[in-house]
Order: sequence, then structure tokens, then C-alpha cells
Amino acid sequence: MNNRLQHLREALAGNEIDGIFISQAENRYYLSGFHGTAGFLFITEKTAVLATDFRYTEQAVSQAPDFEILRIGAGLGDWFAGMVSQHKVKRLGFESSDVSYRFHTMLRESLEKKNLATELVPVCGVVEKLRTIKEKDEIECAGKAAAIGDRALEEVEKLIVPGMTEAAIAWELEKRLRENGSGALPFEIIVASGPAAALPHHLPSDRTVAEGETIVIDMGARYGGYASDLTRTVCVGEPDDFYKKVYGTVLDAQTAALGIIKGGVTGHDADAAARTVIQNAGYGEDFGHGLGHGVGLVVHEAPRLSPGSEDVLQDGMIFSVEPGIYLSGWGGVRIEDLVVIENGSMRVLSHARKARYD
Repeated sequence: MNNRLQHLREALAGNEIDGIFISQAENRYYLSGFHGTAGFLFITEKTAVLATDFRYTEQAVSQAPDFEILRIGAGLGDWFAGMVSQHKVKRLGFESSDVSYRFHTMLRESLEKKNLATELVPVCGVVEKLRTIKEKDEIECAGKAAAIGDRALEEVEKLIVPGMTEAAIAWELEKRLRENGSGALPFEIIVASGPAAALPHHLPSDRTVAEGETIVIDMGARYGGYASDLTRTVCVGEPDDFYKKVYGTVLDAQTAALGIIKGGVTGHDADAAARTVIQNAGYGEDFGHGLGHGVGLVVHEAPRLSPGSEDVLQDGMIFSVEPGIYLSGWGGVRIEDLVVIENGSMRVLSHARKARYD
């Protein structure tokens, strides 16, 4: 964690900020290693404090050895202003994407009560930018999460039969994700069959799947705090020629993107490689989302792979590659894998079976 703190301090110095108040849960965990559900970090050039209540102080001591542990009560009390005064902080950053207006008011009033003229400076994405580049242990956790998803899908795909409901399929997947070692799932499983598969984020319903129709399954596991993201489109029984055409187009689009992804490629260029295949097949208007997104402690983070993205893919980045075609009244096809950039090259982390109709 020391390297992470050092990188954060360098970023703060570049913004002329004396310290930062961390309230966002994933950022708190990333910087300290503490995975309790309540607490704040107060970090300056010389100080790293983890403030939490009596429920978590013992846990915090063992999980956050680089931090001074401060036991606090409910609310801000006097400890927040006390920290600011003790460390002579003149410009204190706060996470503007996480702090509500009400909580910001509480921070400001706490300082005013102690007659402190400290400026509260909104910062956005400082820690998230650090999180974009994964370290070796983070990549290992993501790989293990991906393997859990692969196994769960392999087990459940064999069970799907006509007449089974989307909700029943989702439950079988969730059970096997947990049985294979997943922590709390990073997002609700998507099972979308028939016309519902035209909705990219359809939630499982009591609709029964029918033979020959498209079934989009999008799911993730979590291991060591890190998420995976996997989508496969399956068919019960024999698919017709139209299904094969749409599926083949999406698979070709993903193959094209995977073929150019490496260090130095932009999110725009990766997206364009897949989008061109889909456009040339006549389905350009039916691929309405970006090609992919970063995956880490949360399932949607930087980098972005989309038409307008200038994010440059770099070593240590983990992200999804997930082209899709969605046709109202018929259904949809999406194929998604999780990949990482290492030594300038791409490595695929997910290995669940993909259908091929040659």
C-alpha cells in the first residue's frame, strides 16, 4: 500500500492540495487494505489516518498497517476539524463524486466551528486514475474471478432446457458462482431470452426460454475484492440461419477488436475495429453501446472503449471487450471477454466456450 500512498501524494502535490479526505468505499479499500463498511481516510504528505468506529477498530489495525487507526463515534464530531488543525491543512481535497451536498455542509460547518479557514477543494478521479493500472496481485485476483465465472457458466449451460425460466437460469448461475468461490456478486445477473435479449440490461423474469431462440447471459464473479465480467449468447437446440448470421457477425467483430488491442491503442481505435465489422454487415445502428469498460474493484471504471474515447491502453489495464447487436422484436447477441494488457500485449482472462457456426 505504501506505493499507492506515494503515488497519491504526488498527485495531490501536483494539484497544490495539502491533504485529502477519502470517503468512497472502493478508494478507501484500495489505499488502506481495510474492507470494513464504514470509515474515512485522512491523508497528507506525512500522515495516513483511518478513522472508523468501535465495530471495526480491531479489524482496521490488522488490515491497514500503514495507517494510524483513529476510533471515532457517530458523525463527524470534533475529530475531522481536529485532524485538519493538527496537520495544518490549508487546502483539503474531498471526493466530489461521492460527497453529498448535505455531507459537504457538515464538513464545512465542522471547520467553521473551530474557526478554521481551510479550503475544501473538490477533486474527482484522483484515486480512480491510480486504480486504472493494476498491480500483479490485482491481476491475479481478476483472473481468479474470471475463472470462477467460466466454471459457473460451463456448469449451468448444460442445464438449460426449453421451458426453463430466465429467473431459474439466473439462480443456478448465482449458486454456482458462490459455490465456486465468488464473493458478493458485482452486479445482478442478466439472463435475457427471445425478444427480451434486445434489451442490453434486461433483468431475469418468469419468461420461459424456447428452443432456437437467443439467450444472452451476462454475469460476474468477485475474488479478493476484484470483479469479472462475462457475457455469452447461447441457444437451446438448433439455431436458424438468421441467428447464426447475427452471432457470427458479433463474434467476428470481437475477434477484430481483440486482434488489434495492445499497449498504445486508444479506446476509440479498439471500438472502431469491432464497430466497422458490424456496420459492414448492416447492423451499425443496432450496436448502441461502447465496446468495453475497465473492470476492477467496481465493474465499470476506466478505461473506456467507445467511439469518443481517447483513453490509451496501457500495461496493467483490465477491461471488457463486448460488441453486441440488438434487434427489436427478435432479440440480441453479445459476446464479452475480460482482458488485460501486459508487456504491451493483450491476454484474455475469460475462457468460457463460444459457439462457432462455420
